[in-house]
Amino acid sequence: MAASANALKNVVVVGGSYVGKAAAKELANILPPTHRVILIEPHTHFHHLFAFPRFAILPSHEHKAFIPYTSLFSSSPSPSSHLILPAKVLSVSTSPNTLTLDRPVQYPPSSVNTPISSSLNNAIGTTKQIPFDYLITATGTRLSPPGSSPHDTKPLSISFLQSFQSAITSPSTSHVIIVGGGAVGVQMACDLKELHPGPTKKVTLVHSRDQLMPLYHHRLSDIVKERFGELGVEMVLGKRAVVPVGGWALPVPGQEGKKKMVVNLAGGETVEGDVIIQATGQQPNNEFLVGLETQQQQQGTEEKGNGKVINPINGFVRVEKTMQFADERFSNFMFAVGDIADSGAHKAARPGSMQATVAARNVVRLIEHEGKTSEGEDVELELESIEVQPAGIHLTLGLTKNIIFRNPNPAVGQMEPTYTLKDDGKEDMGIEGVWGRNGIKVSGPQEYHL
Repeated sequence: MAASANALKNVVVVGGSYVGKAAAKELANILPPTHRVILIEPHTHFHHLFAFPRFAILPSHEHKAFIPYTSLFSSSPSPSSHLILPAKVLSVSTSPNTLTLDRPVQYPPSSVNTPISSSLNNAIGTTKQIPFDYLITATGTRLSPPGSSPHDTKPLSISFLQSFQSAITSPSTSHVIIVGGGAVGVQMACDLKELHPGPTKKVTLVHSRDQLMPLYHHRLSDIVKERFGELGVEMVLGKRAVVPVGGWALPVPGQEGKKKMVVNLAGGETVEGDVIIQATGQQPNNEFLVGLETQQQQQGTEEKGNGKVINPINGFVRVEKTMQFADERFSNFMFAVGDIADSGAHKAARPGSMQATVAARNVVRLIEHEGKTSEGEDVELELESIEVQPAGIHLTLGLTKNIIFRNPNPAVGQMEPTYTLKDDGKEDMGIEGVWGRNGIKVSGPQEYHL
């Protein structure tokens, strides 16, 4: 006989971007019937961030970057057992294990066999407190706009990307300055000059180092610079931009060209343009975990801010190779995966998704081990570990040109990078396939507005 919805134990995933979505989906496929997945994510739709740099420049595709979560659990053995709660987690407590949300959500569901959308509309009550037995943190990092959207709903996020399009394509905009020579900056610079060739729209990329894409072998920087030369992208390298508090002003529709904007460089020089796009830095979304350090202090075992949970140097969550929290007080039931995890792996969706799989499997192993030990069995707990691989990236270099690049792997005697230059890209970056991989088969253009 199936357990009631209220009797199910909660495995909560916080964060529904690439890695959190992967963790939730894997869990839903392998959890025992005694447990359910609860994905907590403030965005109403999955944000396909890889397309943001392109869709912030190229009109008519921006709505395709926001994909409904409705089919996330559709391929799992019991889709209706699992929940998606639209909220942001503010804090976590371990006495008892509870997450505090920024808004009331309908919980618990009235029936385990009720579809997700219905169960949220017909739940027993509303609460800001969600209990959990296991927690996977996949909150990632905050990218500067337009690498991310500050809005939770699809209509507002669409308007947000359109505001960049309007500012960039305006006849009043003759000079676009991009600050940052990482993936977002490089991709936007290439797209801009391919869409706006010639002298009518100047594009300048400012980067603090001489090497672009500094996480990677210098050969990638050389390739990007060659491409910039072909397209006419100007570069100011080895000079750090002074980022104003709060960043540069975002585009305001209708104000294009009315006021020049200035990038001040650390050496005293300036670069003046019409639009400034900030493509620097990733800020870890760790705020809801900060209280764990305080809880340690209150219990008299550690000092506040000791850095056992969050690495004070970079803000990422300290983890073991099993993706468990490194702090042994929480390691038996808390995991961190993806960009938020201080795992030693580079920050990208592919390694993050591998971490999500390992974490999900380890949660199941802990559940199974708990069941066996409660029955008196003496069994050894064996958990999976990740294997950190050299950094790799699939980088667009214009509307169709792109490169797949991987750093050297000295551990196996590979001392040079490997890469493949391609010219098979699509204007919409193959977005139909992305929707399909999210469980939604697009049969007509109107469906992109879901």
